[in-house]
Amino acid sequence: MNMRIGILTSGGDCPGLNAVIRGAVLNGIKSYGHEFVGFLDGWRGVVEGDVIELPRHAVRGISKQGGTILGTSRTNPYEGDRGGPENIKETLQRLGIDAVIAIGGEGTLAGAKRLTEAGLDIVGVPKTIDNDLDATDYTFGFDTANQIAVEAIDRLRTTGESHHRCMVAEVMGRHVGWLALHAGMAAGAHAILIPEQSVTMAQINTWVREAHDRGRAPLVVVAEGFVPEGAEAPHSERGLDTFGRPRLGGIGERLAPLIEDATGIETRATVLGHIQRGGVPSAFDRVLATRLGMAAVDSVQEAAWGTMVSLRGTNINRVPFQAALNNLKRVPQARYDEARILFG
Repeated sequence: MNMRIGILTSGGDCPGLNAVIRGAVLNGIKSYGHEFVGFLDGWRGVVEGDVIELPRHAVRGISKQGGTILGTSRTNPYEGDRGGPENIKETLQRLGIDAVIAIGGEGTLAGAKRLTEAGLDIVGVPKTIDNDLDATDYTFGFDTANQIAVEAIDRLRTTGESHHRCMVAEVMGRHVGWLALHAGMAAGAHAILIPEQSVTMAQINTWVREAHDRGRAPLVVVAEGFVPEGAEAPHSERGLDTFGRPRLGGIGERLAPLIEDATGIETRATVLGHIQRGGVPSAFDRVLATRLGMAAVDSVQEAAWGTMVSLRGTNINRVPFQAALNNLKRVPQARYDEARILFG
């Protein structure tokens, strides 16, 4: 049966979104003869019925572009006059849309799960730059963000060495330290600070001094969600986002003067921020995103509603939305212990 399938990208921007869209559209058209539309700006497009047609030529060459041609937002599908399952169902029927592929992170998949339970036909593609979903080994965008972080940190290191300074690089990663761990290891950091590990200022200062005493410019990589020992919660000075979660960031700027005061070593902090989300996706992310997009259409074809596609080893599998929602994929102790050998 030929279907008309709607695709949305929701939540934070992420390299590889366009490759997912292209993979879905090409597989759907070539394998099954389906038609596609794109909802504009995430759930906002679903709630308001704001769509564009996605014929084959609309996705030509987009897998190498960063961002998303459909736009994204952090709209909650249950809010507003036209939100909620009954209204969305009516909107989809009016537009002749038979099924929805939702590409997004935990907030998106939680909304998709509730809507599926209310009778809507939805499948998901997991998207988080932080690589924090337990249901999949890697999420697209993580490899790209990691590469961007490493390139930036390599540059910081050059200037640090010229000035004999300690450099603190703050990277993304809300509640998990995957990005900090990978970028820190790749860049040869003398300390990596992640949310999963409580580390004292005394220990951080020791690592910095050890590197400095060997004639190195100390490099500290810190995840935005790192909680210094003695603090109750991650550093947040920018209020809450639309889902009521604290906007994190600024821990690097807090650590730098503490390190400088304790060690006497001039210390500078840099927040990499949204630079990590931008630009063209890496080859790994283009391939992973394309495969996930193609697999999502297979899920639609087999009416596997309420599931998302995921990577296990090198295979693309299907798991229930619930598997993505309960468990944050944290950095295990063994991985931190392994990296810690390289500190100082």
